[in-house]
Amino acid sequence: MRIVSICPSNTEILYYLGLGQQVVGLDNHSDWPAEWQHLPRVGPDLTIDMDRVAALQPDLVVASLSVPGMEANIDALRARSIPHIVLNPSRIGEIPDDIRLVGEATGTQQKAAELAAQFDERMETIRQKTSSYEQKPALYWEWWPNPIYTPGGENWLTDVSECAGATNIFADYPVANVKATREMVMERNPDHICVVWCGIDLKRIKPSMITERPEWQDMKAIRLGQVHLLEEGLFCRPSPRILDGLEQLVSLLHPNEH
Repeated sequence: MRIVSICPSNTEILYYLGLGQQVVGLDNHSDWPAEWQHLPRVGPDLTIDMDRVAALQPDLVVASLSVPGMEANIDALRARSIPHIVLNPSRIGEIPDDIRLVGEATGTQQKAAELAAQFDERMETIRQKTSSYEQKPALYWEWWPNPIYTPGGENWLTDVSECAGATNIFADYPVANVKATREMVMERNPDHICVVWCGIDLKRIKPSMITERPEWQDMKAIRLGQVHLLEEGLFCRPSPRILDGLEQLVSLLHPNEH
């Protein structure tokens, strides 16, 4: 089978299912795993070059709607009658379903069932551990700085926050993404700021880009020095790696709990 992935989280699911021999192409943002970085690229995940995809003669394209704007890719795949499946997770509990869906499409049902069960078990173990923690810090997640985009209640980062024994300050918005302002964030006055700018290398982000915002000088997170620049690959991608991010977050927020 010849498989092309056009979204980083899909690439990671394919890797966990042991499909390295079948994957023949990736989108430009799929930077993990290291051993797949030699594969042909078909463009950025929002503007996939369908000529390149077609040239790889895929039996299956694993597409996604996890980022607004990806609809154009699905339309183009349909227009060319390229065989594909579409993953569209918004909550953390949908990731095991996606793993099973990819398993069905690639003939790896048993491996997928095991991986999905492991995901659920690991998440439940973390949830049980943090449920006894007394402190439930308020988190502000920043996907994008200008205009500000932050996850709402219908997003896996709200689930990640809860699993980590914390709360997302925009969880009361019943959407996946909230377009916010600095003033809205200040009103909610979070204990921690978690920066996960999508597609931006951590090396390019400096804490001062956050801490020197004039509107935020009285914010609890800034005063306490609780601004965290996090690897977006561990938080912005609905794949099994998100649990590595979750464990990292628990250690960061609750350093004195064991």
